[in-house]
Amino acid sequence: MNLRPTDAAEDVHFLLLPKFSMLGFVSALEPLRVANRFRPNSYRWHILSVNGGPVAASDGIALMADHAIAEVTDASCVFVVAGFSPLDEHTTELSAWLQWLDQRRATLGAIDSGCFNLAAAGLLKRERITMHWEAIPAFIECYPGPVVTQELFEISDRRITCAGGTASIDMMLDLIARKHGSELAVQVSEQFVQGRIRQRSDHQRMQIGMRYGVCNKKITQVLNIMEQHTEAPMSVDELASTVCVTRRQLERLFKLHLGDTPSNFYLRLRLDQARRLLQQTQMSIVEVSVACGFESASYFSRAYRTRFKLAPSGDRVAKVTLPGVGVRDAIQTERRPQHPLDA
Repeated sequence: MNLRPTDAAEDVHFLLLPKFSMLGFVSALEPLRVANRFRPNSYRWHILSVNGGPVAASDGIALMADHAIAEVTDASCVFVVAGFSPLDEHTTELSAWLQWLDQRRATLGAIDSGCFNLAAAGLLKRERITMHWEAIPAFIECYPGPVVTQELFEISDRRITCAGGTASIDMMLDLIARKHGSELAVQVSEQFVQGRIRQRSDHQRMQIGMRYGVCNKKITQVLNIMEQHTEAPMSVDELASTVCVTRRQLERLFKLHLGDTPSNFYLRLRLDQARRLLQQTQMSIVEVSVACGFESASYFSRAYRTRFKLAPSGDRVAKVTLPGVGVRDAIQTERRPQHPLDA
């Protein structure tokens, strides 16, 4: 066991936002704790909240914060940890604080859906980033600038983003290896009973065949095509032609392996996408219907009601915006060079 102390501990700050992912946060914190077992004084961590009070995760468990963001006078590495509805609590104060950190050359990270908050503060331009796969369509609709991948994590000079969940472990192991060597990263990984350290390019999601319980190559090819073409859906004839089968053969394969027709399965997939956009963005119902390949808003509403037993308007998650202005508009109005305490 390597018990050599480091010269100076690295401080890592975690800003927890309401409904944050507990798993994503703990999976990022625990590797630091274990690293200190083998190499004492390698890391110190600090838990922040916007106002300094406790923050409830998406599972309802609240964690105490060490400090409010306004109390932090110096931070070299800050991770924004979010989950459901990351912009519900976003304020001009939070944007100003993140901008202040960026001006002081801090490394800014995001876990799960924390990228929304960095983007809302105008701090993601054309960087290569990642986040939880479920939040990607909503993010792209709101912030088309950054290059969004489905990698487990992305690490650049001053931006570190992660899909959350157990991918936070892999991200931290990569950061530990970069600073202290792969031997320490392996020691930490083995404490979590991991068979291997995943690379950033590993898939976030199960392979599509595993997700739907099918192993037929033609079916999995079509399912991949459907997932990639929700805004401009292809016809059943086009899908069949793409995988070199007839329409009748494709319909038989879907019936055999999925118990459904290609058209109905495709419709359900697009409606599921629409539901995520309705719940995670402030896009209008018409905009959502167009983004999911529905030319008629009335048909979209009927199909939605049939699928989910309620109208699209009834499936909205309440959004909190800044008074009189949208979040993205508000954060463009000012960039303060001073600490928020000095405002």
